[in-house]
Amino acid sequence: MKQGFISIITAAIFFMSSCKEHKEAKQDDTHFIVTSPIENDTTINKEYVCQLQSVQHIEIRALEKGYLQNIYVNEGQYVKKGQIMFQIMPLIYQAETQKSEAEVSFAKIEYQNTKQLADSNIVSKNELALAKAKLDKAKAELALSKAHLSFTEIRAPFDGIIDRFNVRLGSLLDEGELLTTLADNSKMWGYFNVPEAEYLDYISLEKQSGNAIVLLEMANHKLFDQKGKVETIEADFNNETGNIAFRATFPNPKRILRHGETGKILMPTMLKNAVLIPQRATFDVLDKKFVYIVDANNTLKAKQIIVSHEMPHLYVVASGLKANDKILAEGLGKVKNNEKIKFSFVPFAKELSELNNLHAE
Repeated sequence: MKQGFISIITAAIFFMSSCKEHKEAKQDDTHFIVTSPIENDTTINKEYVCQLQSVQHIEIRALEKGYLQNIYVNEGQYVKKGQIMFQIMPLIYQAETQKSEAEVSFAKIEYQNTKQLADSNIVSKNELALAKAKLDKAKAELALSKAHLSFTEIRAPFDGIIDRFNVRLGSLLDEGELLTTLADNSKMWGYFNVPEAEYLDYISLEKQSGNAIVLLEMANHKLFDQKGKVETIEADFNNETGNIAFRATFPNPKRILRHGETGKILMPTMLKNAVLIPQRATFDVLDKKFVYIVDANNTLKAKQIIVSHEMPHLYVVASGLKANDKILAEGLGKVKNNEKIKFSFVPFAKELSELNNLHAE
């Protein structure tokens, strides 16, 4: 019985030993893919949060006091320059205009009679001049009355889209009261803040290539179908943030963009001799990024890197790697630091070309 028990234990040990040897043999047969960073001139998009504004956005206010008699437009409607939008009850202003017209007629008759008398030397030239002054005054008052009457019709000063009404039909308006706003969104201005260092880089680049062409990523993460151009930079830096405001102008022929929208400005920037690696070749420890470097003995060594920019599937490495370093490209979760591996080297340049083509599509 004792001899049989010893035999079972011996068999079990042999079986476990065989499994361990088989597992180690399997691990020894595992081949990993290793590649190297490449240095390449590449273009990245720097992102800036932006606020969109119409090129013209004004308040429409009442120029006269009175009851709002008619509203000829609707909220959100597109109007043309000169189109009537609101009508303030004009009766009082019409009466004042008629009164002024009568006073002009009276002053004209008085002036003509005085002129005839002055031509016959019956009255002095001073009396003729006084009659002429009365006529001129009556004409001026008539012009003023007509101006007040015209102010009862509120017309669009330019083509644009009407915003929400602040008043309703029949409202008693005061002079200067806000009725609505009008926005011309045929073109849009995108305002965004740029740090001082990036401003200096832009200025040096602008002298060589002119104003930058930028893209707009809308709130739905889709690119706007029109390209913009940086046309102006504010005069002063913000002392609190260290930023300066840029303004890009975007054509808006389909009127998709509206005043007050937000988005992201994407400014293409060329990087010379950028060190590129695949994102999948990195792993994170807390808030730091690492790669596995394969040394001369085919042993993995974890090394921290500093990433300056992130691109689709790629990282631009600011420090921590050289172009001739060999890094583990995949299977990072299957290995550990200081482990010796078998690998096959695959140049990253071919894969980079395929990724760029995929991204371009």
